[in-house]
Amino acid sequence: MSNEIVVERKGSVYFVRFEDGSKAYLAIREDPAKGVMELVETYTPPQHRGKGIAKALVRKAVQDARQKGLKVVPICSYSVYYFIKHPEERDVLAEEFKKLGEEGLRKYFEERLAAEKGH
Repeated sequence: MSNEIVVERKGSVYFVRFEDGSKAYLAIREDPAKGVMELVETYTPPQHRGKGIAKALVRKAVQDARQKGLKVVPICSYSVYYFIKHPEERDVLAEEFKKLGEEGLRKYFEERLAAEKGH
């Protein structure tokens, strides 16, 4: 695989294909009537983790949400982590998440991690 991460979208899934046949993905739900894009689930195959793939997936979804005038609702723990690491992107968050601030986002991240591990 080249160093460039190519993010594709089909329906409600952003994904990256790898030469080994596996895929990383970010599942979303868009609700234009409510003006939101929910970032529901992120997955990167173990052999491709730690290379910025999930970050590229969330970044692309955030760019698309911004372009469409949608606010982002981070549901999966990685998407919350993304906004902790990239405070400059928080302007696109739905109001209730913007209001959380740094400490609130970290607490929400821990809650989402715990909920996901309980599955």
